[in-house]
Amino acid sequence: MLRFRSLGSGSSGNATVVEAGTGGKVIRLLIDCGFNLKHLDARLGGAGLLASQIDAVFITHEHGDHIGCVRQVALRERIPVWMSRGTHAALGPEELGGLFHAASDGQAIDLGELQLMPFTVPHDAREPLQLCCTDGASRLGVLTDLGHGTAHVQEQLHGCSALLLECNHDPDLLAASNYPPHLKRRVGGPHGHLANAEAARIVQAALHPGLNRVVAAHLSRQNNHPELARAALAGALGRAADDIDVADPVRGTGWISV
Repeated sequence: MLRFRSLGSGSSGNATVVEAGTGGKVIRLLIDCGFNLKHLDARLGGAGLLASQIDAVFITHEHGDHIGCVRQVALRERIPVWMSRGTHAALGPEELGGLFHAASDGQAIDLGELQLMPFTVPHDAREPLQLCCTDGASRLGVLTDLGHGTAHVQEQLHGCSALLLECNHDPDLLAASNYPPHLKRRVGGPHGHLANAEAARIVQAALHPGLNRVVAAHLSRQNNHPELARAALAGALGRAADDIDVADPVRGTGWISV
């Protein structure tokens, strides 16, 4: 069984737990840990978990709302951490106590009950990666920070049963916001964050009969509204807006089976 749960998604922090297996053979992966250690522990507790039950961490890139307390939690619990060499270099002098494992585009990571496939995305970070996760039966795509859906990104999402997908902004709201011009250009640019319509285009390209769950993530508080993200993704899926889950910055989501 494959399931996932957002612990919170937005500019204030991002973390997602992916769980695979049954009974005594359960693997739990934490994708990003963009909170301080106290808040991460509390959010894991809300999901019925302890940090000591996390088997591996995957960091998508070095921005603070994703990398957060990775060093503290990894060293405290002795959890192995996968990230790109570029992300690791961007950490600077901080060491991970021998827990660092290099991840790269197209190189599978085998965690036993759970297999990961990282892939490159266009985002303004040193060497950003997003990933797909599978237990051999179902496939989950996780894309929380990217400026647009390249052909490479779309290729990685073929056959996904579920997507956790950034719907960062509505272009009209971004244009009317009080963001300074350089930040508007960055957010709305090809290496920034996904607009609702571009997220919908990615969903449409990934659409197949087995794609049954799509969760909108990383919504901007100022430049988007949940109903706009839901409407865009629902239109791409040909479903009702109520069928689209939205990951809340504070509450995340409940457990979602893939």
